[in-house]
Amino acid sequence: MPSKIRLQRINDRIRNELAEMLVKEVQDPRVSGVSITDVRVDRELAYADIYLSAVEGQERSKEILEGMRSASGFLRHELAARVDLRAFPRLRFHWDPTPEKADHIEKVLAEIRENEPQSSSEPVDEENQDVQTEDEENDEE
Repeated sequence: MPSKIRLQRINDRIRNELAEMLVKEVQDPRVSGVSITDVRVDRELAYADIYLSAVEGQERSKEILEGMRSASGFLRHELAARVDLRAFPRLRFHWDPTPEKADHIEKVLAEIRENEPQSSSEPVDEENQDVQTEDEENDEE
């Protein structure tokens, strides 16, 4: 079994190679605009779980996953030629809702910021507002 560091290197290499292939080599319009958010290879190197996302979000998830599954044979063959492993893992594709959730959280936070009452940039010290220093009192006399 490979070490955690080796597994992370394999994950990163597969993610980078697959992202490059999707941009340059895959012609299927169903997988255009796809981002690979994560790759996780199990410790036995039997399966590579690939997490995908797209700008359009959940509405295209089924179409994208179908396109990736139909291209999985080609992708696995090409990846096996580029990533040096004795036996290349099978590819499993999953939709990653994390970017959509992060976008939703950002929108909620922006809405909260807009609805917050506007405060001045300098805090007002109400207790000491009317108090004069000794120097100011002497100047007045």
